[in-house]
Amino acid sequence: MDSSPSVPGAQAIARAAALLRLVSAGGTEGRAIQELAADAALTRSTTHRLLSALRAEGLVDQDERTSRWLPGPELYLMGSAAAPRYDIAHLAGDIVRSLAVKTEESAFLSVRRGDETVCLTREEGAFPIRSFVLSEGVRFPLGVASAGLAILAFLPDDEVEVYLDRHADLATRWGSAHDADALRRRVRETRDRGYAVNPGLIVEGSWGLGAAVFDQTGRPAFALSLTGVQFRFDRDRLPTLGRLLLAHAHQLTTRIQSSRRR
Repeated sequence: MDSSPSVPGAQAIARAAALLRLVSAGGTEGRAIQELAADAALTRSTTHRLLSALRAEGLVDQDERTSRWLPGPELYLMGSAAAPRYDIAHLAGDIVRSLAVKTEESAFLSVRRGDETVCLTREEGAFPIRSFVLSEGVRFPLGVASAGLAILAFLPDDEVEVYLDRHADLATRWGSAHDADALRRRVRETRDRGYAVNPGLIVEGSWGLGAAVFDQTGRPAFALSLTGVQFRFDRDRLPTLGRLLLAHAHQLTTRIQSSRRR
C-alpha cells in the first residue's frame, strides 16, 4: 500500500490497519489500549479515536468488563470470504497434527506476511509441559522466532541483506542475539543444518525449531515449527526432532506445489 501523503487518508488507513493486526494478535484475551498505543507508536488519544471508528464498523470490539480490545464480527466475515484464496489449513492440518503426535511437542504452521510470520495453526503434543510463546494470530519479525528464521534463511542473500538493512532495530527490540551479524551467522547455520533453532531467545527456557515450506515458485512462503521446554531439545534429541520436522515440511511443500498446479 502506498502510504505517501499524496494519497488522501492513506496515513489513517495505515494506522487503522496496524491496529487491526495488533488487536488480532491479542486473540481471545484481547489487548489493553495502552499496549496497543505503545506497539503502534501512537498517542493514547489517537489510538482510542481509531479503535472507536473501527468498533463502529464492527471490525473490533471492546470487552465491557475488562475494557480490552478484541477482533470484531466483521473481521470474521471478511476472513471467511478471503479464506478460499489464502487458507492452506485444509492442506496442512493432518501434517501439523502428525508432527505434534510424533514429537509430542507443540507444532505450528506459520505463513510469511511481508516482513513477519503469522501463526495460522497450533496442535498440542502429548508432553504435559508446554511453551506458550506462539499461538494462532501471533506475529514475529523474520529472523526472530524459529519459523521466521527458517524463512529468512532460504531467501536469496541480497534479500536477506535488504531485510537486515530495513530492520536495523531488531537488536534493540529483541536483544543482541538479533543484531545483523548474529542473524547472518544464524542464517548460515540454518542453511547448513536445514532447519532453524531458537535456543530460548524469546523466552528463556522455551526452545523452537523451524523448517521452511516452499510455494509453487520455490519461495519460502510458510514454515512448520516446534516449541517446547529446553530439556526436551537437548543434544541427543535435537537431530531426531530436526529430521521429523524436515520430513513433514517436505511433505507439505510437495502437497502445496501439487495442489496449485491443478
